[in-house]
Amino acid sequence: MRQAQHRLQVETPRRGLVEITRPVREWVASTGLRDGLLTLFIRHTSASLLIQENADPAVQRDLERFLARLVPDGDPLFEHTAEGRDDMPAHVRSALTQTQLSIPLESGALLLGTWQGIYVVEHRLRGQPREVALHLIGD
Repeated sequence: MRQAQHRLQVETPRRGLVEITRPVREWVASTGLRDGLLTLFIRHTSASLLIQENADPAVQRDLERFLARLVPDGDPLFEHTAEGRDDMPAHVRSALTQTQLSIPLESGALLLGTWQGIYVVEHRLRGQPREVALHLIGD
């Protein structure tokens, strides 16, 4: 059994989803591992990770509209506004989604479904530099 680790730097342009499937696949291929388990972990409290459809961009827009309805910016409910009206809503959105993903690796390929992609979800209005830790264990 072998292990490999990497930190993927992602610049998000604004609130929304940024697909990282390609750089993740490229790094996995570079490890030479064929079978195992990939864990991804985002090192932030106002961004998250999702596996989501990558065929129709309307899915991403619909997800953002739903989150905006569920957790609106500037909601007077929130006390924590140190970094602006989107500060606490970004933390809540992150808490409602995922900060860690696990994806099986078989015969050198991530076992994603046909229309599945891996995304960093930026919950702040402005883009941020984000870091995703990758850990692969297997043979």
